[in-house]
Amino acid sequence: MQEQLKVALIQSDLVWENPVQNRANFSVKIDAISEKVDLVVLPEMFTTGFTMNAEKVAETMQGDTVEWMKQMASKHKTALVGSIVISENKKYYNRLLFVEVSGDISIYDKKHTFTLAGEEKTYASGDERVIVNYKGWKICTLICYDLRFPVWARNTEDYDVLLYVANWPKPRINAWDTLLNARAIENMSYCIGVNRVGVDGIDIEHCGHSAAYDVLGYEITSIQPSKEQIEIVTLEKQHIQKYRNALKFLNDRDNFNLR
Repeated sequence: MQEQLKVALIQSDLVWENPVQNRANFSVKIDAISEKVDLVVLPEMFTTGFTMNAEKVAETMQGDTVEWMKQMASKHKTALVGSIVISENKKYYNRLLFVEVSGDISIYDKKHTFTLAGEEKTYASGDERVIVNYKGWKICTLICYDLRFPVWARNTEDYDVLLYVANWPKPRINAWDTLLNARAIENMSYCIGVNRVGVDGIDIEHCGHSAAYDVLGYEITSIQPSKEQIEIVTLEKQHIQKYRNALKFLNDRDNFNLR
């Protein structure tokens, strides 16, 4: 078990529906990380932006982006996580990929498709929450709109990190800030959110506000809004254990089942 986890948050603009250029851009950014890190976090749909043109940009699990993630993980000896558009079994998914140095991949298909944008008309909804066990850390991986639904993020497995990748728009950024903070506090876990910046192909502006919060809800990053930026944060097991042992709030969780 590793007592510390170093995570690089990459807040970036995205080139609309251009996987080749986005992979190239992220290669440069990841290559520029001089410090040894355990995990690199990319935004939601990091190869395309939040597009409903799935047929145009979809890849398979044997496609170029999955291979690129494996290569980058191997090259830099770090795991990579982000979501892309995947075609599988005649359906499209907004799929988060957690790719380890070994090439092992954990996948999470977005549960809450964003009906305001008609995402449910294009993408199939996932029905399984995923906890990744990585270097002795339990990481719950979720996507964007999932942030609005606290029951889906509820910490019943005593996970250590709650991780969101997103294309969250500027007009509702206050909700992003508030809910990331709340998810950390109520689950007594680190909470990380990585959002894109820039204007997408349908003129929606994104201003980032990528951040990490500790188990008490204090922000431990200082990423600037509306700018491309990489920040590395060190997570501490001791911090989690100290406050869970002292406060024991998770012991008072209500018991109920999802139907």
